[in-house]
Amino acid sequence: MIRWQAVGVGDRMEVLLGNRPVFASSDLDEVRDEVARVFCPHRLDLTGAASLLSARFNSVQLGSVRISYLDYGADVHIEPGDLDTFFLVMIPLAGRSLIRCGDQEVVSTPTTAALPSPTRHLDMRWAAGNPQLLVKFERAAVERSLEQMLGEPLDRPVVFDLGVDLTAGWARAWRGMTDLIVGEAEYDDGLVTQPLAIAHLENGLLTSLLTMQPSNYRERLVAPRTPVLPKVVRRALEFIDQHAHLPITTEDVARAVAVSGRSLQEGFRAHVGRTPMAQLREVRLARAHEELAAGDPARCTVTSVAARWGFLHQGRFAALYRRRYDRHPSETLRRG
Repeated sequence: MIRWQAVGVGDRMEVLLGNRPVFASSDLDEVRDEVARVFCPHRLDLTGAASLLSARFNSVQLGSVRISYLDYGADVHIEPGDLDTFFLVMIPLAGRSLIRCGDQEVVSTPTTAALPSPTRHLDMRWAAGNPQLLVKFERAAVERSLEQMLGEPLDRPVVFDLGVDLTAGWARAWRGMTDLIVGEAEYDDGLVTQPLAIAHLENGLLTSLLTMQPSNYRERLVAPRTPVLPKVVRRALEFIDQHAHLPITTEDVARAVAVSGRSLQEGFRAHVGRTPMAQLREVRLARAHEELAAGDPARCTVTSVAARWGFLHQGRFAALYRRRYDRHPSETLRRG
């Protein structure tokens, strides 16, 4: 059980991102609604003195990363459930919080951040005097970055260990990058106005998290890399990627790279681990996912998107999609 240590108003730390205000309020319903606009719908209850509620929320969006400062002022119970579309690194600037995510639990302090995964149920208790720096990554960006690092599609959702030891060398450097962004966000002519610089920082934050923070993919990331693919297989992969919108066959791919269909099949088994048509299906599934995520539910349907990418059996498409993305296609279309 956590011993909550409240911090008086006079003891409050410097407020970060002060020039990027979203709201300040002592109305519980308003606080819940305003935070939900940036993150997701959630349950928010006071668990201590209501008179202490004096929430302040500042935030800045940089590429696919959002960095925020959030302080409720009071003891609160927060239950978002599944975050679904984003990962969130939560760094207490003072005080402590109890974070439960799936079957993991951590007491988060200024030396231990929390990193809940979007497919696990999240339940939190923040103490009074527990302002936090929040770094939000879009799930699609994390998955895309991981796929690029692995060189293959993901076969299950990413799940990180919940606790992040901020005293570890890599985590100190990671925190340093977030501090740099926070500092630069204070200036209208700083790095936040330079897209390439922001992309570089975003990539650094993502890459270090994926390679250093324990997860269900970390062993594959740090395992010895397989040799570079033979040129013919690499060209075949590029052909499939560029022509996935067309009704191509194994023979079409083989002709494009000037080998026999049998040789192509053997090359894919040896170096890719799947057949050319299985690779084509994975590419099309990813394209369907992207289209559903960007689609307007009032103008498109799961059936039409699936058919456009060659999935004519709706039950089979839904099963493939759930196995790959851990959600129904209709959920992606509805929520983005």
